[in-house]
Amino acid sequence: MNTPDPDGLLAEQLLRLTRRVHRIQKRHLEKSGLGITPAQGRLLRTLAHYGSPPRMADLAERLEVVPRAVTTLVDGLEASGKVRRVPDPANRRVIRIEVTEAGRQALRELRAARRSAAEDILAPLTDEQRKVLGVLLDTLIDGVGVAEGSC
Repeated sequence: MNTPDPDGLLAEQLLRLTRRVHRIQKRHLEKSGLGITPAQGRLLRTLAHYGSPPRMADLAERLEVVPRAVTTLVDGLEASGKVRRVPDPANRRVIRIEVTEAGRQALRELRAARRSAAEDILAPLTDEQRKVLGVLLDTLIDGVGVAEGSC
């Protein structure tokens, strides 16, 4: 006889929700006509959090990907005029990545697409349920009471 595994069920539900979020976000991105992949959108959002243009190695570390993946993403965004490579003022051998005005406009549209996707996903919930979900998600994200990497 199989014993129910509530943690396994929760893990599966979280994975299914994550996949659904990605699908809906991708659909909203496609509707927006930006021509940006979800990975490129993530890179743009990450760039927006820096006070000054970062190096590609900084981006790779922040995104937790290999540097080659960042190069490919930057190449695509640069070809569409959303970012540009600029030399580091202190070291000419170092290249930094800067968001252009077209990139800032794309970020505004990305935020709108993400908001629409969130509205779609959260539509079945009441305001009270959304508050509870927010608290629960914060708890899971912060990992209160759990050491990082201890699995």
